[in-house]
Amino acid sequence: MDIQLLKVFFTTAQEGSISKAANKLNFAQSNVTHKIQQLEADLQTQLFYRHNRGITLTPSGQTLITYAEKILHVIQEARLAVGDAAVPAGQLHIGSLEATAAVRLPALLTKYHSEYPAVDLSLITGPTEQHLHGVLHYELNGAFVSGPVDHPELVQENIIEEEMVLVTPLSHPPVQSIHDIQLRTVLVFPSGCTYRSKLSQMLQEEGISPEKMMEFASLETIIGCVSAGLGISLMPRSMVAVSEQQGRVRCHTISDKHAVAQTVFIMRKDTLMTPALSTFLSEMRSHFS
Repeated sequence: MDIQLLKVFFTTAQEGSISKAANKLNFAQSNVTHKIQQLEADLQTQLFYRHNRGITLTPSGQTLITYAEKILHVIQEARLAVGDAAVPAGQLHIGSLEATAAVRLPALLTKYHSEYPAVDLSLITGPTEQHLHGVLHYELNGAFVSGPVDHPELVQENIIEEEMVLVTPLSHPPVQSIHDIQLRTVLVFPSGCTYRSKLSQMLQEEGISPEKMMEFASLETIIGCVSAGLGISLMPRSMVAVSEQQGRVRCHTISDKHAVAQTVFIMRKDTLMTPALSTFLSEMRSHFS
């Protein structure tokens, strides 16, 4: 099987369009079409349905896409493996929850960058679901996510446990239970966020229906809106500790099963342990020990 044909197929499937694939690969559309036809002839099966709206993977194409992703990743790993194994260098893509990135990682990243300047480290923040997808599809070398994670293709390493608190305006009276909350608007991160899921589950278990759920992508925006009296939120105490000390918000302890959030570091079981990743793991373990 020709690797270039496989790459064209994989890119076309990802882009969902021959024209978009051609643009990404810097090929003519006719060239992309021809290479896909070559691969279909080689495999003696149709890989795409062609229709007015574009293209869709056939069952054979859906089967091949999983193998193509793994094959192309192994080729990339092979290139890395035969390089200079003594010096950490090259790209390293790490995912993280926003809370972990903002509070727990700056010192670690600063030290790592100082000691291994040849590594091009990228930190991508987002919810757990996004990072699970990124690690499973070889887009990330590893990620800090909410745990525990149970997946046959992943390994996890416990990092920290976060105390979860209800966050209200400073003027809000003490909260002994979730029923004492006076504001019925909840402020949350986008879908896929574990903190959002915890808050929704906690309210549902207590039979409380929020009047409105407002979604924000920024931590500072949520804290600012809570401070202004717009609503309440559920976050790790470490994320709002500074704002609480500044007198912007008030934090309330919760004492049930939702009071703790676990953060773990995940990787694929078949991840190539490059010098860049190996040294990052060593620094991470030392930092959180």
